[in-house]
Amino acid sequence: MSETVDLYNLSPALWLMGLGALIALGPLAWVWLRNRGASPAQRLAALTVLTLFLTFDLVLFGAFTRLTDSGLGCPDWPGCYGSASPKGAHAEISQAQAAMPTGPVTHTKAWIEMVHRYLATGVGALILALAVATWMRRRELPVSIAWPVVTLVWVCVQGAFGALTVTMKLKPLIVTLHLLGGLVLLALLCRQAVTYAQAASRRPLPMVSPGLRGALLACFALLWLQVALGGWVSTNYAVLACRDFPLCQGQWWPEMNFRQAFELWRPLGMTGAGEPVEFAALTAIHYTHRLVAYVLLPLLLALGWALRRAGLARQGAWMMGLALWQLLTGLSNVVLGWPLVAAVAHTGGAAALVVVFTWTACACRAPQALAPRHARELRA
Repeated sequence: MSETVDLYNLSPALWLMGLGALIALGPLAWVWLRNRGASPAQRLAALTVLTLFLTFDLVLFGAFTRLTDSGLGCPDWPGCYGSASPKGAHAEISQAQAAMPTGPVTHTKAWIEMVHRYLATGVGALILALAVATWMRRRELPVSIAWPVVTLVWVCVQGAFGALTVTMKLKPLIVTLHLLGGLVLLALLCRQAVTYAQAASRRPLPMVSPGLRGALLACFALLWLQVALGGWVSTNYAVLACRDFPLCQGQWWPEMNFRQAFELWRPLGMTGAGEPVEFAALTAIHYTHRLVAYVLLPLLLALGWALRRAGLARQGAWMMGLALWQLLTGLSNVVLGWPLVAAVAHTGGAAALVVVFTWTACACRAPQALAPRHARELRA
């Protein structure tokens, strides 16, 4: 490009916020019309579930944006060349596309990037509405205002990481943290949805053994590690470092450079010293993700089976089904050459697993966790 672009240009910010509020009006109206006679807890539960669904879609669209190399489709933030839409930046985008027809800035990539920002703004407006509604109804709800407030703060943090993704030119650590932040947002919304649903139904939580709950939390922690590794694979474009399975480059232990592989603070494709990242480093990134998958997959299947036996049949079935889905989509990425559909589906499976784990952890309690509550009820 022949002209310098300011990384931050806040002139279209008000327009984008207004558009986000307009996008949020549709889901808000739909929830209000379908739940006019419901209790406040039921209405908030419905709105939270819908926001959770739209946030899940946003995570998928974010993966699509990354995988189509559209993350720099508009090289400034929050608008596009200082405009609120690519239409207003037609001349600048055309100039950039003429200079580099397959480069980071094209009309298609600019629209993909800006649609992602529009959807993110709409989700942010819904989360703000949830926090405000919970605050206004706090005296009528047997739930804490803390979770909606934490979720609102987190979506602002996530927006900041979205800006850094652009302004730091897709630095792998920032992009990976942005992905993880989206999944944390899903977990927070799922926690809220379960809390509101419990408040509306007033049914007692099913009990599971302390051992099963401990296994659930340990497996959840391992899942977060694997998701972070998967994000690191994707943001470093290391998926095709191994094109065969179960071998990698025809070997059980190919040449790998772990020092370069996990040097976190560096530009895309370069080391911190300014040298190109070796192919052996990309191999190490890919193969580490694969090794953790060998451990996590059987644990997910065993945990899902144990949950079914403990009376959490739906959660167990989802967990086992998603484990197999991740196996299928992960293999498809390797042996089919990283097709876009399989790559987005693999990210979606990881996001769904985070939601299922959060749902399960919030929908059951170990016996000792219930004891203080029972004691208070008996005293009352």
